Formats: sequence, structure tokens, C-alpha cells
Amino acid sequence: MSSENSKVEAKRVFIGAGCNRVVNNVSWGASGLVSFGAQNAVAVFCPKTAQILTTLPGHKASVNCTHWLPSSKFAFKAKNLDRHYLLSGDSDGIIILWELSTLNNNQQWRHVLQLPLSHKKGVTCITAYMVSETDAMFASASSDGVVNVWDVSFPSQSSEECKMVCLDSICVDTKAIVTLSLAELPQNPGRFALALGGLDNKIKLYCGERTGKFTSVCELKGHTDWIRSLDFSLPLHSTEETANSIMLVSSSQDKVIRIWKLVLVGDVGSWRREITLASYIEGPVFVSGTFTYQISVESVLIGHEDWVYSVEWQPPVIDSIDGRLINHQPLSILSASMDKTMMIWRPEKKTGVWVNVVCVGELSHCALGFYGGHWSPNGQSILAHGYGGSFHLWRNVSSSEESENWQMQKVPSGHFAAVTDVTWARTGEYLLSVSHDQTTRVFSSWKNNEGNEAEDEHWHELARPQVHGHDINCVAMVQGKGNHRFVSGAEEKVVRVFEAPLSFLKTLNHTCAGGEGSFPEDLQADVQVLGANMSALGLSQKPIYLHSSSEPLERNGGGEGMDTFETVPEAAPAELKEPPIEDQLAFHTLWPESHKLYGHGNELFSLCCDHKGNLVASSCKAQSASMAEIWLWEVGTWKAVGRLQSHSLTVTHLEFSYDDTLLLSVSRDRHFSVFSIQRTDNGNVSHKLMAKVEAHKRIIWACSWNPFGHQFATSSRDKTVKIWSIENDARIKQILALPQFGSSVTAVAWTGLDHEEKRGCVAVGMESGLIELWNIKIIEIEEGTTATAALALRLEPFMCHVSAVNRLAWRPTEKCESNQRLLTLTSCGDDNCVRVFNFKF
Repeated sequence: MSSENSKVEAKRVFIGAGCNRVVNNVSWGASGLVSFGAQNAVAVFCPKTAQILTTLPGHKASVNCTHWLPSSKFAFKAKNLDRHYLLSGDSDGIIILWELSTLNNNQQWRHVLQLPLSHKKGVTCITAYMVSETDAMFASASSDGVVNVWDVSFPSQSSEECKMVCLDSICVDTKAIVTLSLAELPQNPGRFALALGGLDNKIKLYCGERTGKFTSVCELKGHTDWIRSLDFSLPLHSTEETANSIMLVSSSQDKVIRIWKLVLVGDVGSWRREITLASYIEGPVFVSGTFTYQISVESVLIGHEDWVYSVEWQPPVIDSIDGRLINHQPLSILSASMDKTMMIWRPEKKTGVWVNVVCVGELSHCALGFYGGHWSPNGQSILAHGYGGSFHLWRNVSSSEESENWQMQKVPSGHFAAVTDVTWARTGEYLLSVSHDQTTRVFSSWKNNEGNEAEDEHWHELARPQVHGHDINCVAMVQGKGNHRFVSGAEEKVVRVFEAPLSFLKTLNHTCAGGEGSFPEDLQADVQVLGANMSALGLSQKPIYLHSSSEPLERNGGGEGMDTFETVPEAAPAELKEPPIEDQLAFHTLWPESHKLYGHGNELFSLCCDHKGNLVASSCKAQSASMAEIWLWEVGTWKAVGRLQSHSLTVTHLEFSYDDTLLLSVSRDRHFSVFSIQRTDNGNVSHKLMAKVEAHKRIIWACSWNPFGHQFATSSRDKTVKIWSIENDARIKQILALPQFGSSVTAVAWTGLDHEEKRGCVAVGMESGLIELWNIKIIEIEEGTTATAALALRLEPFMCHVSAVNRLAWRPTEKCESNQRLLTLTSCGDDNCVRVFNFKF
């Protein structure tokens, strides 16, 4: 192996990912950043730019919950921190502490430690209380009913390490504890109350000190179903009377929110309770230290029509009282429910009765309900995360304090299940990804209002062409001229063909790569389809024609009593001048399905299209030679024009050579096959198996052709990548094997760098999520072809995927900047992420 000194610069341009569909998964930090779990990655996004900044690798299992130290609740204690911390817990019971250093405006992440005492089952909730800027207490709950309470001290200098002490491990119940909240007791520094909620309808209250054990003091009864969320307020009131009390808000699957008031009623010796009827109404009493406290129901809030998954107090605001700046706790609660709404509740000024003053989200059809709602540190934005892995952000844009005007804002989006395949548009204007979340999504860079330089480009989801009823396994763009088309294959026996509607073509003009692109505007006049409607079963998408009547269709069949069923809303496709929000994406950006291709006997697994746009090849899952046939389809007529037999098990990847004369297939049977594809004079397609070679010791996952010749790379579970060449006498020989990799190689993609020198670059993606670039030089001499390889770049783990890489694809167009080639690579993986990288060669 030779070593080349040419330095390759890498820059991560984009991460698209959806949020895990679990409660307590999202946290908004005092840093202004939002954290969430995306499969087994911890993702962090900036609400201002709507861009995911990074993903943190470390968890082996799906991330259930994240929690910032300090969170937005304690932003008032974190004004000038240059280090913030983040806790994340997964479904194996592991909790990891991360550090974000923001010195010199440069964000650096570090894996600090894994908690020494892990839970036996999955972590369900993490809550924390910031005692000071450098000291915190936090508690974690698990689905086996155990709650661990920790004390953590953060270093004041970067050279020091964090100190962690487990104060107590409380075995509460055999059933899961799903929500926790910690608070310092009023007028009682160093003594804490811990509220726990779970599956038995009761709120359990424990008290303890920062030095040790927590004991059960009382139970609060009232809810009639599982407790879903608890949150203590802070005792930051301006008057003496209210400084003696804190509030606890609870929500449940009984659709009701309850507000409890915890009041300091006196010293242990001085206060005696009389047993009367009134004392039952006032609620339980408990002692902590030298003080006695009483808990009573302050209010019951009824307004949601489904389970209330989260409640959260608005973070403290700064008020000026007599010229002094004082933090006080606003009497304002945010609730999020499965009824697709978030509400803000406040007491009326005159009566003190709690009412719902703001309700957002009721118009959305897509969320299927919200799993959680969160306040921004300044209380001017609210964020929900929904069933479809989606975020929904509203900001109060009203300048006056009297009226509020909550408007939807841009948020990051992405798949919420493994992303199985990704491909570029013909000239690289956008990328298309498919996933086991049953959607096909288009991502593109949008022009910034300030300028159009590459530095300013922000990627967003542009459209969701396919929302399906089966997990989607593979996709291929149809090459050649004409409208944008793609074929996709799902866990069904049918290949589906989609064609871009007019609304998408117009929207494309507003993206960075917009303009003429590969489909000039004068040809768009022939496109008569404006968009598409979802079918009732979510399998076929019917076109909406340009000149059809604008009367909404009667979707219910007009039957009596049918209006109680939720119907799919009528799509209203339109030209988008800025990135669409979730509601638009889910229903109004569909592409019509133009053809279905029947022939395969099992679920589709791999697809590819030749470079001229004449043929599409497809394969399906197979346990026998007859099922492992590769089908060839003619673009346009969409007739089957060939059935290629060679393999005995599933064909995992297909690719045409760049001159379209050869088709390469690799399979679970550890062989690759090369077929010659010829067009006869009368337009028919002839095909012949040229070679079948047992290439690896384990399943072959991927293959890729050299753009400059008849050489190709194959990658396998045996942790190797091999380079093969088709010699002039049609013999195939191995010319190179890259050094063994650290894990199974699941993706490979070859791009050309220099045609004359026959230099190229092979991107290698692994099961571990890591990505490497190798420079390959092909040397053709009389004796035959040889090759040399050198490692060009090993991407840092923080830039890479956190689970297996499923596909790599180079952008078909490239730019030159100051004599450097700028190449763009996209990747997708099991961590729900689609990533885009820029490399300067």
C-alpha cells in the first residue's frame, strides 16, 4: 500500500434524523440547544437554524431519554457557563454523561463517563435539580421500578474531572416508574422532595438530603389512570407568603392535569393537626427536618381529549421589583397530549381560576398525537415531538405582552426508523432517501436570504414523495432526459414508479441547486399533474390534475355515521418558497404513482437504473435460485425485458457499469455475477452471464463500478473490500484487497478524481457506523491491470453514523474551489440518519 500526502478536508454539511417515539426523549437546555434520541445516537439540534449539529456515539441500544444539566428550567443559574452537560439513558439501562464546551464559540463534545451503576432494565426518565452552577442532583428511573438518585459536581477548571456519588437506590415498585421530578423544599436548603409517577395511578413523594437516603413520606391520590408526567415549580416568588410554597403539576392517561400545592405550615413542635373533615380536603402532611409541610390540590385542569403525556412549568423570568432584578416562577404550564394539541394554562388575573389561554396543533393531521412538550429558556417558544418522529415548534411573535401570536417555525426532520437506501437526483439537485418508517423523503439545500455562498447553505426536507403502508427497502432515480422519476421497492412484491408533479418542479427553483437543473422549464409545460392524494390504505397515490375542479372530493362515500372516522385530508399541493413544515410534508408534497411493476415473488430488496435511463434492474428476497432472478424493466413502456439467472440467494446490490454494457450483482450466496447487456438492432435487449465468482467468505453487501473503466469494488461481512478488473479477454481477476477493516463493510461507493491518471476515491461504510475514504489508482500495463491504494481519510466517530451504514452515494456533479475538487458524499444508516459530507481533494 502506498501512502499519499495529499490532505483531504472533510466537512459535515447536513444530518437528517427523526426523534425516537418515546416520552421523555427530548430536552431543551439552558445552552439553547435541544437534545433527542435518534435510534442509538444522541442528536443535538439548534432551534434557531433548524439544523442538527451533531450526533453522539456511545449507546449500544435505543436512546430513551435525554436531560440537559442545566435544562431550560435552570437557565437563570447558567448565564455565563462555557461548559454544559447532557445525560442520556438507553433501553439497556446505561446512562452516559456528555460535556459540551463552548469556549471561543467553538463547540466541542466529549464523552465524560458512563454511570458506574446502571439500571437492570431500560431507563424511562431522568430529572435534575441544579443546586448551583457546578453542583446538581439528578434521579433516573427504570422500567423495573428502581430509582437511583445521584449527586454530581462539575469541575471549575477544564483539567479537573466530574465527581459522581450515588446517594440512594430506591426500589419503589415492581412496576415501571415513568416520570420523576426533583425540588428543594421551601425554606429548607439541602432537603429535597422527589415525586415519582408510574402505572398505579398514585404519585409517590419521597424526601431526603444531599448527603443520603430518601424516605417515602406520602402518596397523592386523585388520578384514575397511569401517571405520565410530573414537574415541580421553583419557589422563586417575590412575596414572602408564596416563598413558603412550591407547586407540583401532574398529568395522566385519564386526560386530566392536576396542580398540587406543597406549603410549609410550620415547625414540627409548633404546628398540630386537627383531625376534621377539612383536613381530608386539605391533603396529606409530612415532616422533613424541622419543618412540617402540607400538600393540597390547587386545581384540576380538564381540556385535553386524550392522554396527556407531558406537563412542564414555564422557566423562571426576570422581573424588576423596586429596581431589583428578581427571578420569579411564572404561573404558566405547558401540556402536550395525544389529542394532537399543546396547551398553555394560566390562572385568570381576577378570579385565579386556571384556564387554557393558548392551544396549538389542533389543525395538524399528521402527528397522531404529541409525546412531549418543552419550553425554550426564555419562554417565547414551545416545542413538541410527535408520533411520526417529527418536531413541531411554535414561537410567540407578538411584540405586546397583552396578546400572543404563536407561529409555526422551521425544525429539523428526518426518518424515524432505519434508512435503507439513498440516491441523488440526476444532476445532484437533491437527494432521495427511503426508510423502514415507510416514507421516501427529498432533502435539498435552500438558498439563505442573506447570501447564496456554500457556507450559508442549510439543508431541509423538501418533499415526501411517498408515504407508504410497507417498510421501504430500496430506491433508484430514473436517469436520462424528461421529468424526475424514481422507482422504489418495499416489503411487497411490486416495484412502484413515481413521477414529479408540477408543484415539486416549481419548488425546486427555490433551492440552492435550483434553476434549470436537469429538466428545463420549457419542458415542464407537458406536466399536467399538480400533486397527489394519499389513498385510504396508504398504498397507492392518485394524481391531482392541473385543470381538475377545485371542489374537495367527498372522501367518506357520504355514508351516515361515517364522519366519526378520521379521514385522510385532501392534498393541496403548492409551490413552496421556503422549507415546508411537517403538516405540508406529510400530505401536500406527495408524488403521483405512474406505474406498478409486477413479477417478483417476494419482497423487493435492490434496485438500480442504467446511466442512459433505458433500463431498471430489480431483485427480491430469495431462498432459491428461481426467486433470486434479476428482472430488467424497460423505462417508458415498463415492460419486463429480461430475467437474469445466476444467484441462489438474495441479490443484495445491483449496479450498471458507466458505459451501460455490463450489470454487476452481488449476493448473500457470497458470489458476484457480471452480465453483459446489449441492445439488438430491432431495439430488443439481450443479456448473457459473463462470469460468476465466489468473491468473499461471507455475504457480499455492496458493489461499485469505477467511473473510468471496467473495474469494480465489492464489500462483505468478512470485513474486506476487494477490487476486481475485467481484462480484455473477459477474464475477471482480483487486482487488490484493502487491509481488513474493524467491522463488516456494508457500503461502498467509487468516484473518479482524475481520468488521465485513472485515479479515484472509494468511500467505505461499516457496520460500526464509521466511514473511510481510500484513494485508488488503476495501472494498466501489457501484463494486465494492477492497482494501488492509500488511506485518504478516516472520518472522526463524532462525524459518522452510530449504527451500520446502509448506503453511500457520491453526488453526480462536482465543483472546483481554488484548484481543489469539492466532492459531496451522502450516507444513510440504521441510526435513522441521512448525512451529507463535503470533501476537498
